[in-house]
Amino acid sequence: MKYIYELHKTMLQRNLILVYEGEFTQEITKSVLSMAERNMDSFGEESSIKRKVFNVMVECLQNIVKHGDESDPLAQNKHTAIFIIGKHANEYIITSGNPMSSSKVSKLKGKLDQINSLDKEGLKNLYKDIIKNNDLSEKGGAGLGFVDMARKSGQKLEYDFEEVGNGVSFFSLQTTISRDSKEA
Repeated sequence: MKYIYELHKTMLQRNLILVYEGEFTQEITKSVLSMAERNMDSFGEESSIKRKVFNVMVECLQNIVKHGDESDPLAQNKHTAIFIIGKHANEYIITSGNPMSSSKVSKLKGKLDQINSLDKEGLKNLYKDIIKNNDLSEKGGAGLGFVDMARKSGQKLEYDFEEVGNGVSFFSLQTTISRDSKEA
């Protein structure tokens, strides 16, 4: 049972205010959003910061629900993923991770690298282009949510892909939102 205390210590050291690991459905997504909103309310967070954080959280969680459709060979249940939000003095850090087909990694990496190469105006133009060209996939993709996350955060999207076996990779995404209302 010592791992419980170790987990608790880690959460405190990393200033994690919400961690959820497991199956993600629309209902669970609503609950996670509600818990995070209550946490931010209890901190007395500014509404403009709450909106940015909430927007990025929604995009992360929708990404997991829509695109996290692969089984992690290490997980006992299908469709498991992780969502974490941490609060530091001047920023919120939103992290998500989910299994995905390794065959999709190259395409997603290309989209994320493209998004990260753009400045504020470039992101705005890409967002408009995707909507104007109706360049959405059957799952609502084309990277629109990632573009929106980069626009709302004003930061580069940090990501990683870990090959876990059986043609599955684990996709990790981290977005940082400054609490300094002058930024982003």
